[in-house]
Amino acid sequence: MSDAPRRPPEPIPVTLLTGFLGAGKTTLLNRLLSDPGLADTAVLINEFGEIGLDHLLVQHFDDATVLLASGCLCCTVRGDLVEGLEQLLRRMDNGVIPPFRRVLIETTGLADPAPILHVLMMHPYLVMRFRLDGVVTVVDAINGNATLDEHPESVRQIAISDRIVLTKTDLVETAEDKAGYELLRARLRALAPGAPVLDGARGEATPQALLNAGLFDPSAKIPDVSRWLADEAVDAAEAEARGRTHDPNRHDERIRAFTLATEAPVSAAAIDMFLELVRGTHGPKLLRLKGIVKLAEDPERPLVLHGVQHVLHPPSQLAAWPDDDHRTRLVMIVRDVEPAVIRRLFDAFMGLPMPDQPDGTALTDNPLAPATLRR
Repeated sequence: MSDAPRRPPEPIPVTLLTGFLGAGKTTLLNRLLSDPGLADTAVLINEFGEIGLDHLLVQHFDDATVLLASGCLCCTVRGDLVEGLEQLLRRMDNGVIPPFRRVLIETTGLADPAPILHVLMMHPYLVMRFRLDGVVTVVDAINGNATLDEHPESVRQIAISDRIVLTKTDLVETAEDKAGYELLRARLRALAPGAPVLDGARGEATPQALLNAGLFDPSAKIPDVSRWLADEAVDAAEAEARGRTHDPNRHDERIRAFTLATEAPVSAAAIDMFLELVRGTHGPKLLRLKGIVKLAEDPERPLVLHGVQHVLHPPSQLAAWPDDDHRTRLVMIVRDVEPAVIRRLFDAFMGLPMPDQPDGTALTDNPLAPATLRR
């Protein structure tokens, strides 16, 4: 018997499938599960109400499928999600079901995805066994503009997505429909500039296009930071937003995506205090954060950051820079916060000179600052 320590299993990728009511999530899920490459996929289906109906439409409903029937996946039923994921692991570890290599979670159209992501980022056991691969948001090409205007939860679903699937594009026929469709695509680009938009009716929403959206490229086994951050697309969207008049009454106009970047190495204490201040001050308004940091203490091994609202996934450190870009880059998506406000904080903590603005020391020594930042 070998004395070598047992390595923990590789974390299982989890893909969250979200989108507003009637957008076509279940149809897309059925199509994905019909692909032979997803035969070893476990599915968690969320229902709203005591009697679940949508799961009857899922062709992959078997022993590796768990139906969450206690309500929408939000703060009140987070324990149900934990129980469902733990149940899958127990049944697999005990040989009751075959090993699965991926999990798909379908939410209700009313669900805010953030609490689900919090579970995957914070639960002490699940964070070791699962990793977030990506958020796929389904959008109705015909009714998408009206949905964004009327339902702020649909805006949040899109803003934190990694992939967007447009459905019912084959019904876009009249000149009015086409004008609305182009407006919708522009709104999607502004809300989630780093998320590729795929046409479901044209067959673009394949497993290959939707899955493996995380930091690591599974085929090459190396991190693909540029693809994951998509900071160039975010920079382009931010430049476009500067030349646009914003309507504060429109839900999606309150969402802003932007990038913070610096060539200089950043101390671990400075980045920690900056993130603590941003999360403490703007927590619920910080919809998503992705970043790679050039640490002053270890500049050749960058730190990877990923957060949703006030919750930050345990940071991980790469063995080396995966490409020639060694800058610190933080991509943020916020609601009801001007990027300039956070940019000034970032510059202060990075030690960049700004006339008539407090530096990092002044912020941390300020008695009105959060206690975690005061020395």
